[in-house]
Amino acid sequence: MSPPSIPSKSSYPKEIIDPHHHFLDSANNPFQSFFRSQAGDVTYLPEHYVADVIRPLADLGIHFRGSVHVEAMPDDGADELDWVEGMIETGRCSYVKGFVASCDLTLETAEEEMERLRRASPARLRGVRWILNCVGKYRGGTTATHVGTLRHDGVDYLREPDFERGLASLEKQNLSFDLQCAPIQLVQSAAALFAKYPNLKVCIDHMGTPRAILGNDLLDDGSGINPNDIPDEDELKAWREGMTAMAALPNAYVKLSMLGYAVPGWMRTPERQSVVKSLVRETVELFGAGRCMVAWNWHVNAAVSDADSHSQVGPDAIELLDMMLWFFDGYSDEEKERLFSGTAKEFYRLD
Repeated sequence: MSPPSIPSKSSYPKEIIDPHHHFLDSANNPFQSFFRSQAGDVTYLPEHYVADVIRPLADLGIHFRGSVHVEAMPDDGADELDWVEGMIETGRCSYVKGFVASCDLTLETAEEEMERLRRASPARLRGVRWILNCVGKYRGGTTATHVGTLRHDGVDYLREPDFERGLASLEKQNLSFDLQCAPIQLVQSAAALFAKYPNLKVCIDHMGTPRAILGNDLLDDGSGINPNDIPDEDELKAWREGMTAMAALPNAYVKLSMLGYAVPGWMRTPERQSVVKSLVRETVELFGAGRCMVAWNWHVNAAVSDADSHSQVGPDAIELLDMMLWFFDGYSDEEKERLFSGTAKEFYRLD
């Protein structure tokens, strides 16, 4: 479904940096055995990303300045970097300008792991991520706990002293942290924790992951689209409290991405689109355009990239761009430049 008004070509940004996407080849990469155990054989390679994101943007006359490849739950972060670096060297993805690598910060060997990551990608390593969404043990996706936390099932790393020790090491090494956690974790622990490390840049992934605030995309019996357009106020309350607390930290940034996790199937109706628009604008108003960045989160397909398997529909790259421009209606050219490229360039120190 198209946004209320399709932007003219002249309103498109001159350039875009995508600060969040993934490559996968779980059938052929031994270091993706955990991912494969949960998602099966998944292949998403540089050529797919070019076809899905870069070429459609280029067809609109938009310069694609580069991207940041973000870890996808590998068994070994350095092995994942070696794989993508190899594809860069052979010319398959020279557009990748930075890496957010996988590192379990609770390990006693975390500092040694960071050194391994630096050796694997001395020119492009910018930060690390370890998925933290945890509100209890993993229940097959029925709660906010992410499948990635099966690696430490039921343990909220944000409350662990060993994790904080790892964060302190990140700050010393001038690496950033991509924070993916549930809204209640922002409230209960993340904001206070990251306030202790003002020199550590942290980027909140996927707009703080508010979860299905209008309920499921489809009715439970599969007979049609869920008609509810009244948001879950408890979920929104936790999200607002957490994001407000994080926005008070000058070192905290946020990615505007994976909108279908917040509202599964949001492209289906104008009412859902309006709810998503209000969430995006509220986020930008909290952090300012100078600390927000649009991210495509592309892997597998549009639906998975948008909703993390919580809906079978999602916007393609240009539909997402058009919707973002509608969301940003009334913002200045300077603000939109920050949202589409400038903030990502600054945060990830990209040339």
